[in-house]
Parts: sequence; C-alpha cells; structure tokens
Amino acid sequence: MNLPQLYPLLFKPQLQPKIWGGERLAADYGKRSSGKIGESWEVSGVEGHVSLVTNGALEGRPLNHLIASYGPELLGKTVFDTFGKTFPLLIKFIDAKEDLSVQLHPDDKIAKERHNSFGKTEMWYILDAEENARLILGFNVPMDKEQYQEHLAAGTLTEALREVPVVPGDAFYIKPGTVHAIGAGTVLAEIQQTSDITYRIYDWDRPDVDGTMRALHTELALDVIDFSSSSEAELAYTAIADGAAGICTSPYFETKLLQLSKPMTRSVRDIDSFVIYMCTEGAVVVTAMGHSEKIKKGTTLLVPACAETVELDTEGATLLEVYVPSTP
Repeated sequence: MNLPQLYPLLFKPQLQPKIWGGERLAADYGKRSSGKIGESWEVSGVEGHVSLVTNGALEGRPLNHLIASYGPELLGKTVFDTFGKTFPLLIKFIDAKEDLSVQLHPDDKIAKERHNSFGKTEMWYILDAEENARLILGFNVPMDKEQYQEHLAAGTLTEALREVPVVPGDAFYIKPGTVHAIGAGTVLAEIQQTSDITYRIYDWDRPDVDGTMRALHTELALDVIDFSSSSEAELAYTAIADGAAGICTSPYFETKLLQLSKPMTRSVRDIDSFVIYMCTEGAVVVTAMGHSEKIKKGTTLLVPACAETVELDTEGATLLEVYVPSTP
C-alpha cells in the first residue's frame, strides 16, 4: 500500500477534567470545552490516550499507527532507534485554577521496575499567572527521610514546602524525585517524557469530583523523593527578538523560545528528530515539505523529522520549539 507523503501534523486535543482545573483553556487557548478542564494533551503516545491526526490525508490516524508506518521518517533515525514505536514526549497545556496536589515522579529505572513505564522528567513554561501565583518546588528547610516522615505524622508538611512566585515567561526543569506542585492561578505549557506515573504525597484534604478522597502514594514516594535543594529547577535564559532562545536542554527534550515579529526560516535538517511548535501567542503559518498550516495561540503542530526547513510566516507570534536531542 502506498502511504501518503508526510506533512506537518495537527492532532485533536485531549481535554482532561480535573478537580483543580478551570476555564482558561477554553476562554483563552481555543479549546472547545465546558466545565473544569485542567489539561489539554496536545501530542500524546500514552496508552489509552494516543493522539489522532485532524488534518490532511492522514486525518483520523492514531499517532502510534503513523510511527509503525513511517518510523524514522516521522521520528528521526536516532529517536526511532532509541524509543522504537513509542512516541517519547507528552505535550500539554495546563490550567491550574486551584492548587494541584503535592507530588513527584519516579526516574526511568524505578518506573521501569515498578510500572513498566518511562520515568517522568518535565519542564514548565509559564504562560499566564495571577497576582501571587506560585509553584511548590522542594523544601524550604534542610530535609531528610526521617524529618519528612515526622512532618507527615504531625500534619505540618505544608510548612516545610518551598514556594516560588512566578510570572509569565518563567521556566522550570523538574527532575524525577523533585517534590512539586503547580499553584492556583497559573497557566503553563508542559513538556515531559511519555509517562503518566505520579506519586501524590499531599492533596490539600479535598475530595475529588466524585466526593471521595484521592489516593496518596506515601510509601511509593518515600524511596523516590530527592531531599536535596531544588533551586536548580529554575531555568535562566534570555529571550531574543526574532530569534531562537534556548530555554532547556536535557537528554529527553530541547526547548527553544521563538518570539517573532516577522517571518523566519528554521533549518531542521540536522536535528534528526520531529519538531513540535506550540503557539502561545499570536498566529503563524508554518510551511514544511510543501504543505502549509496556520496555527494560533493554543495550537500545537508536529513537523516530521524528514523535513529540511520550516518557514514561519507571521507578523507577531510566540512559539515553543521542542525536539529530542540526538545526543545526551
């Protein structure tokens, strides 16, 4: 069977209702929803939540089927050799109207042993933040396993959590084991490994949408928590007008910020990876492989690895550019 030629791909957002979610993804980011939506999964290979194409000749095809059909042409040779038929990243927009649970994630080794899953390393880029919005990142006092358990027993864990104020444009790298939470009034873009493994250690004593208390993972978390300083989570970068500013480099993903007031051409032939563009402000026409697609604020587009250049035609847009680096 002759396969259609690849082209820049749009996917159907998968909207996740959450007890802590809000209305911003619908009101400000173009998501068609009602009720308390916490997350929009933009590109996903997570089992049970695989993204479906919404444009062009491949409309309706699941992402994992495309990987099976196109392999390195879609993912890049190194990415395909490393991850096989599993899409390696999960791309989200998140609206935290209320505080998320205090949580952490296992690394690759523990996640494989316990859950047959990848670990979860992630980064956040703050899109919007109300006055006094903050994140929780680690602890505000020296902490070890024994002291942590004493705080749990005494019900004083929240007193020991480190709070970090945020404004739009801030960025953070969350390593496995880092105790963290997104605070109320924050909207952000999240780039992470393909994993949905979360160890919840505190949930503000609130019931879920069905009236029951959400499970805590106290014992699972105990041997995973990184009790060292979390100050390295904050990413320092300098935005570049009409250029690409590197925000985050990790073994799992590379993220750049593009703030554009005019057209730009991006050479992607040497990346050896698919490239994802998340539009966070404005609108842009993306042209690659002879195909053009207009995306606007709240839209995410995947350019296959076989593309050589990407034309970004805009009079004003902000984009996150994400790909998998070929070497750690």
